[in-house]
Amino acid sequence: MNVQIRSKEVKLTQHLNDHIATAIENFKRYHLDITTVNVMITKEKKGVGVEFDMHIAHAQPVVISDVDEDLDTAIDMAIERANKALRRLHDKVKDHHATSLREIEVIEEAAE
Repeated sequence: MNVQIRSKEVKLTQHLNDHIATAIENFKRYHLDITTVNVMITKEKKGVGVEFDMHIAHAQPVVISDVDEDLDTAIDMAIERANKALRRLHDKVKDHHATSLREIEVIEEAAE
């Protein structure tokens, strides 16, 4: 997984950089074959903007943007939204491979 954390007009401390890197490592628990994660932190009119751009193999990219006056809050809210989006995508992929009711009925008829 390629990870790129960039900031524009915002001073990013080592603690915040580590916090973002740890959150990105936690994205692996969804088993989604994430190929690239780009994090962009920019100065906005109403505070600080955080954008997660995640590219996943065999799926559309997931882009999460969040703006807040406080940098820590903006990062935490973006991480929380990214986790929610990845969890939903994981559930969608997992449910897609589940057995359908028709398959269960066919198996039951074959057993009789």
